[in-house]
Amino acid sequence: MRIGTLTGGGDCPGLNAVIRAVVRTANGRYGDTIVGFRDGWRGLLEDRKIIIQNDDRTDRLLTKGGTILGTARTNPDKLKAGIEQIKQTLDDNGIDVLIPIGGEGTLTAAHWLSEEGVPVVGVPKTIDNDIDCTDVTFGHDTALSIATDAIDRLHTTAESHQRVMLVEVMGRHAGWIALNAGLASGAHLILVPEEPFDVAEVCATVKKRFQRGDSHFICVVAEGAEPDPKSMTLREGGIDEFGHKRFTGVAQQLGNEIERRLGKEVRTTVLGHVQRGGTPTPYDRVLATRFGLHAAEAAHRGEFGNMVALHGTRIELVPLADAVKQLKTVPAYRYQEAAAFFG
Repeated sequence: MRIGTLTGGGDCPGLNAVIRAVVRTANGRYGDTIVGFRDGWRGLLEDRKIIIQNDDRTDRLLTKGGTILGTARTNPDKLKAGIEQIKQTLDDNGIDVLIPIGGEGTLTAAHWLSEEGVPVVGVPKTIDNDIDCTDVTFGHDTALSIATDAIDRLHTTAESHQRVMLVEVMGRHAGWIALNAGLASGAHLILVPEEPFDVAEVCATVKKRFQRGDSHFICVVAEGAEPDPKSMTLREGGIDEFGHKRFTGVAQQLGNEIERRLGKEVRTTVLGHVQRGGTPTPYDRVLATRFGLHAAEAAHRGEFGNMVALHGTRIELVPLADAVKQLKTVPAYRYQEAAAFFG
């Protein structure tokens, strides 16, 4: 077979490990040729590709962050309008099955192609852990480890200076990084997109902690967290070319409001893209490798229109149509568990 693959959307630790596993499985077991399309769907639209060899260079990809294929975001409307061009590129290159590796946008496009009769097996990727129908996605554990380490370090300096510190982490629609990093690092408050916050309640929690004699306060804030409109209004940032809301820095604005109301010095740290970079954790290397293996095997079994997923300890297949119906957000009971440790 000739198997095409690409990495779409934001980069993520573990992408190269998936590519390596697909190549080693498909070429090593079956003698397949692996065609990698550069820069996500853009590479398919523009017919830019490389042959990925099953050699030492590919074997060393296991520990390498980022993606050797490059990645890019593509406007959904342009992508949908270019489906016929994508199908033509696949035909021109003799591709028997496509294995796209990516998040919600990439897998939605994969579903569109599947509906058009293109053989597709998807691999879920996102540090936000917001892809439905899988227990976890690779990349999340690495981002979580980076965020937790940063918050651990901020505890010591916040305690030394008796300060309030707000730590903004990624999480546009889902607060899994904030929730898990906050719990793992012993944060005193966690704010997530799923639960609008009241600034007065945040200030009361901060004030109470210092009144009882504690020396510092750490709050983890997901970038997509929003206040109750009655308590505070965030600056508008407009919409970007991909239809996403532009964030204007919720942690910084909240910090300014806390300072104004309490007269307490606040410092804000935005972790940003550092959460996406670097070497994947052992957990993500293993999960990415297993995803790549099972995606290649599913391609050879002809089980198209599916996505590999982690269920418990097993890798199974779920329909792409089910996986892209909705995002996997933090359920109320998980946030309530974390709230038991606030303050």
